[in-house]
Amino acid sequence: MTDDNDHGRQGGGHENVPGRQRRRFPGISSRAYEHPADRSALVALRRLSGFDTVFKALSGLLPERSLRLLFLSDSVRVSDAQFAHLNTMLRDACYILDLEKVPPMYVNQDPNPNAMCIGLDEPIIVVTTGLVELLDEEEMRAVVGHEVGHALSGHSVYRTILLFLTNLALKVAWIPLGNVAIMAIVTALREWFRKSELSADRAGLLVGQDLKASMRGLMKIAGGNHLHEMNVDAFLEQAKEYEAGGDLRDSVLKILNVLPRTHPFTTVRAAELKKWAETRDYQRIMDGHYPRRDEDKDTSVSDSFRQSASSYTDDVRNSKDPLMKLVTDIAGGAGDLGGKLRGKFTGQGGQQGGQGGKQGGGRNDDPPTDEAG
Repeated sequence: MTDDNDHGRQGGGHENVPGRQRRRFPGISSRAYEHPADRSALVALRRLSGFDTVFKALSGLLPERSLRLLFLSDSVRVSDAQFAHLNTMLRDACYILDLEKVPPMYVNQDPNPNAMCIGLDEPIIVVTTGLVELLDEEEMRAVVGHEVGHALSGHSVYRTILLFLTNLALKVAWIPLGNVAIMAIVTALREWFRKSELSADRAGLLVGQDLKASMRGLMKIAGGNHLHEMNVDAFLEQAKEYEAGGDLRDSVLKILNVLPRTHPFTTVRAAELKKWAETRDYQRIMDGHYPRRDEDKDTSVSDSFRQSASSYTDDVRNSKDPLMKLVTDIAGGAGDLGGKLRGKFTGQGGQQGGQGGKQGGGRNDDPPTDEAG
């Protein structure tokens, strides 16, 4: 890696340095910012029956050269001559996270705000014009850091396979049972990718080092360029209401809503990022204490899986979601399971048990109403 001054220079002697002083993390391992759920979902994905076979086959079949040529011919490659401000951010992000080889970056004409990091051999970063036009400089810096985090974590490989399999599943959907195995892998990949987004959000914060800018960017992705009409506290309150609100029917609907998505819901991402920014783990990284890449080979896979499992257990235990609370009750041997299930699905749980199954003067065995959740 070049030193501080040389790394910032590019053609013409211009210095691509941050607009303000930011901490750098030499040799940082992606383990420093990876969400435990990201690691455990990836382990579960690799254990999925048939995944290794599909992965090995697709690694040789995916048209990566074609993909690169497509972006080269039909998008704008970021450089000192084109979208120079994005090029500065890209080099800055790679400098901060100590990613030695700067990935090619392209701007693609698309009104939908989006960004992605794809590629098998080498990652490519693509951002849409809708995103570039939506975000200010500091918000965009966090997004570029987010994508560089994907590159450092090696996420681009699985993202590429997900895109390919999603398209393949659509093409073979007419074949009876032809896409069942493919959709199983696509579903597992989507679960992992949603978790990997939480990791990349953390990487974006490490690069931008401005939590307010990260929050603003997520709010704009959710509500457009209307910051004067939005409020961070109210936005985060939505995440709390989403997690805790409703009954078991709502919990099931949440699962069904999220299954086809590659990204977590935006309010959830904002809440997760803010929570991590307030932890001791984040502060230790900012103080220079973090896992190093040269230590990765000594990392125990079983220890990583135990940490992930522990994180999931804590999430379930502390969750306010009715389904998660029910799971905790069942695991704890809670009594009157039938009554709890009926009460939860009718939105009348929490007061049964020691009153002979009666609740608010009504009977516990009354049929559930057909109200909208």
